[in-house]
Amino acid sequence: MLKELVTLSALPLRAVETDFAVDASGFSTSRFVRWYDAKYGEKNMREFVKCHLMCGVNTNVVTSAEVTGWTGADHNYLRPLVASTAEHFTMREVSADKAYLSHVNVDAIEKHGATPFIPFKVNTVVPKDEGGWARMYHRFAMDSEAFLRHYHKRSNVETVFHMMKSKFGDAVLSKSDVGQHNEVLCKVVAHNICVVIGAVHELGIEPEFGIAPRRSAS
Repeated sequence: MLKELVTLSALPLRAVETDFAVDASGFSTSRFVRWYDAKYGEKNMREFVKCHLMCGVNTNVVTSAEVTGWTGADHNYLRPLVASTAEHFTMREVSADKAYLSHVNVDAIEKHGATPFIPFKVNTVVPKDEGGWARMYHRFAMDSEAFLRHYHKRSNVETVFHMMKSKFGDAVLSKSDVGQHNEVLCKVVAHNICVVIGAVHELGIEPEFGIAPRRSAS
């Protein structure tokens, strides 16, 4: 239900959002984890939950969110975030950092009609076949400056996390996993409401809330 509320609270801005960014950030909990470090011995660290989200880069509204434990790998959540956003938004481009670089993620973005902007690692070799990976590589090689201009739109997702944590805190109080995940999703919904209120005054939109029909696969 909270995930549906994230979608619902973002829908008033679907007319102004076509470019999106993906990232993840942690919210600390009251629990601690213990592990052994070969150099420093036994260590304790405050456990945290991770919020993986996709946001529009014009208004910083969150269009899709997933919450996991602290071991959740960022790479695995790009595809569901893209798929969820594509159900209600027209996607033109998606930017993400190197943690999301893979053939399957590039293909997932192109599948929904968007152009991926994910920087390559230094050991990336020139692709010999065709496909989304090759298209993105040659786009980067032919005009890296233009490519990076699109890529740096992803800084907006860092702004989103700063906004959320500044207004609603960077920690959760619940003890259970379900409670912690729900707290983070509530922060996302509250953030979206703030963004929509700002857009009403800055962009002059008249928000209409309601779950939109799902976009067809075609």
